[in-house]
Amino acid sequence: MKGRNERIRQYARSRKVKLWQVAEKMGIFDSMLSKKLRHELSAEETEKILAIIEEIANSSKKEDDNND
Repeated sequence: MKGRNERIRQYARSRKVKLWQVAEKMGIFDSMLSKKLRHELSAEETEKILAIIEEIANSSKKEDDNND
């Protein structure tokens, strides 16, 4: 059985983004995001969070590239 919002969790893991970073970007506490993820999110909210993960991952990559 897959967990609730597993797509979000796996994508964050694959992009090396922590859920606390996502929560921070959303302007909420990480505990609030954890509570939200306990229940299946709407497709719209899922896409919004996936976009945030992508944004964080891309900005982290740019910072890494600038430090090289």
